[in-house]
Parts: sequence; C-alpha cells; structure tokens
Amino acid sequence: MDTLIETNNNEIVDRPSLLLVDDDEVFCRVLSQALERQGFQVTLAYDVTQGSELAQQSPPEFAVVDLNMPGPSGLVMVEMLKQLDSHTKIVVLTGYSSVATAVEAVKLGAIHYLTKPADTEEVINAFGREEGDASMKITQKPKSVNRLEWEHLQRVLMDCNNNISEAARRLGMHRRTLQRKLQKRPVRE
Repeated sequence: MDTLIETNNNEIVDRPSLLLVDDDEVFCRVLSQALERQGFQVTLAYDVTQGSELAQQSPPEFAVVDLNMPGPSGLVMVEMLKQLDSHTKIVVLTGYSSVATAVEAVKLGAIHYLTKPADTEEVINAFGREEGDASMKITQKPKSVNRLEWEHLQRVLMDCNNNISEAARRLGMHRRTLQRKLQKRPVRE
C-alpha cells in the first residue's frame, strides 16, 4: 500500500511501501535509511516469521529479502509474498549466492537476485526490471572446482528441501562434513 506523507511544503507525497527482511540489523538500518531517502516507506523485519506477520497486515508493493536467515529461508518469504500479492516486486539479496538458489528465487517470483554487498542504486535498478537482460555480458572465465562443488552442494540441499541428513546421504558424505562445507562462504569468482 502506498503511504501518503505530508512534506514541509504541505505537499502530499505518495510513497511506495517496501518490506526489508534481513537478519543483519546494521545492514537493515543502513539500507532502510537509504531507501527512505529515495522515496520508499520502509518496514523492517529481521526474520521470515516477523516479515510474514507484517506482510499479512499490509502487503508491500516492493520487498528486499535476504536468503540466508535463522529459521525459514528467504525463499519461503518470497513464495508467501507472491501468494499475498502477485504484483509485489521482490529482490532477493544474499551473501551466499549460487546458481541453484538464484533460479529458485526467480521461479518463486523474485524479479532479481543480488549478491551482498549491494548498494541502494542496484536494488532500485533491480525493481525497475520487468524481465531478463539479453544484452548482459557473459563471463568467459570458467568457475573454479571449489565454486562448482559449493554450487552442487547447494543444489542437492535444495532438492532435499534443506534436509542436511538426506543431502549428505545422496552425496555419499558424512553429515558433519556437508555442514562444514556449507558453512563456508562461496568461493569468489
């Protein structure tokens, strides 16, 4: 829902609503302030449960959702937001990017997927996207073996609905080994 705000000049300004869901409170405050300066009415949530409650009270026009939070994944939030209002524009933001999670986020209804650190301009530009960009440059640098392994582990884990024990069984490795590998940040390209 748009929020009407009266400015110092007695003008009424229509501010689009934005829900920001991220467990990093400092990041949330900084991004929230920057988005408010850009004209959004921002509501903050620090996990999927809190974000779901806020969204059900007032479905936002825009949302920025972190992927990896304690409790349910940000993908659950993306799916719930789209069920509430199919027109909500959602950008998934994460420090743990992989091809599998990016594809899944878009399948569930996100319009774009950004890796942290992303600035306000990147987020706002992502909201302006209606579809993919065919002119995007394709990188010629092949991925490292470590990066490919990390993405494969993420893909198998998603196929197992985030069940670590089942994913470890499918991969033929000990559950603790898989947990240790998944806790590491992805190898940079």
